[in-house]
Amino acid sequence: MNISKPTPPVPPQGDPAAAADSTATVSLYQAHRKIYARSVTGTFAAWRWGLVWATQLLFYGLPWLMWNDRQALLFDLTARRFYVFGLVLYPQDLIFLSALLMISAYVLFLFTAVAGRLWCGYACPQTVYTEIFMWFERMLEGDRSQRMKLDAGPWDANKIWRKGSKQAVWLLFGLFTGFTFVGYFTPIRSLAAEALTLGFGPWEWFWILFYGLATYGNAGFMREQVCKYICPYARFQSAMFDKDTLIISYDPERGEPRGARSRKADPAALGLGTCVDCNLCVQVCPTGIDIRQGLQYECIGCAACIDVCDGVMDRMSYPRGLIRYATQNSLAQHLDRGQMIKRVLRPRVIVYTAILVLICTAFAVAVTLRDPFRVNVVRDRGSLARIVENGQIENVYRLQVMNNQEQPQTYRVGVTGMPSIALTAPVEFTLAPAEARWITLGVRVPYEIGQSAGGGAHPIRFEIDRLASAGQHGSVKAREKSTFVVPR
Repeated sequence: MNISKPTPPVPPQGDPAAAADSTATVSLYQAHRKIYARSVTGTFAAWRWGLVWATQLLFYGLPWLMWNDRQALLFDLTARRFYVFGLVLYPQDLIFLSALLMISAYVLFLFTAVAGRLWCGYACPQTVYTEIFMWFERMLEGDRSQRMKLDAGPWDANKIWRKGSKQAVWLLFGLFTGFTFVGYFTPIRSLAAEALTLGFGPWEWFWILFYGLATYGNAGFMREQVCKYICPYARFQSAMFDKDTLIISYDPERGEPRGARSRKADPAALGLGTCVDCNLCVQVCPTGIDIRQGLQYECIGCAACIDVCDGVMDRMSYPRGLIRYATQNSLAQHLDRGQMIKRVLRPRVIVYTAILVLICTAFAVAVTLRDPFRVNVVRDRGSLARIVENGQIENVYRLQVMNNQEQPQTYRVGVTGMPSIALTAPVEFTLAPAEARWITLGVRVPYEIGQSAGGGAHPIRFEIDRLASAGQHGSVKAREKSTFVVPR
């Protein structure tokens, strides 16, 4: 039997109203649905808040910590000096920053391979500030049901006061965060003095407002959208996961089929699993996903669903762990905890750990054996090789000497590499703590020596001695290569 599908009527030509009625508009973008995350308590929530306190005490407290009568951690871009506790770094020490970035990357790879998005769930600034802003929100507007009721209600005095207070607290906290961020680049005590009169410089105003408003917007409004759509880590995390990675997992064999029941009911007699379908795991999720649907890239690994599900299991007198940290292999093969942990320590994890230990060791050795001062030598481009009095050939050089110590240091400069080569005058100078200075000096060779050596560039070497002083053991010598040009 042939069944013909009805054909939609074709609007008559020249009838724009009929044509408009037959056109359907399809949106390619999903409307944003506001997430009202419920507060949760438990083991992992305590860990998360512990790291919130630890990271924020570190962030807000470090700029105020003093070291050798100056800020312990200061990136002074104007003076081109970076102070990291006892270290004084210059732009030439970029290798140390590169090593720190490599260490951070391998730590992230290692943690991700072992237990998924630990960084996202517990220490990422987006997660940390979202937790803080949600705490302000709960204090001023109430928990999930109260916030939903408040949003659905009319704009009366109570709603205006609560919403306005929340926005004011969020904005002030964001600006204080921006102020602290700028305090890592401008001495924070002088910045605080400027804050009393709002006498910030233009760049200070820009970065305080930019960083403050970014914190306000990301943690107050965008929240899960940053994790789901902006952060690239959510997209490439699957490249670091495998079936032996510990991830937050729902056990379908134990939980299905879902269904509500009384506490006294026997789930086996009802043909039900241990999931009571309360949806609390969805209500506490900051990104609004249902973990029972399996691993999803939106999951940031905060483990809020584990805490709330364990609470439900306790009230129902069921064993905990319906939602838990587990591997895909452990769920599929019914591995016990010991077998699962053993498989977590697999070759990939061992390789990451070995590389991380090697890089950290090399970094520590490099910092320990770092020269107490640095020297750069450049030829003075404003002065060519020339013949001066007494028939000598002279070249002019500029030496940059950087004192990496926080004590005054005295230096003496010498030169070797050609017969009878010498400085035009003895060079000895003292640098203040963490000072860098350019020194201009002349180097001369007798004319007959230069002629016998031949015209052109000849290798020479500058020797800079740091003279021993009180509290130091012996002298330290640095050597820098250059060339001496003999006119043809």
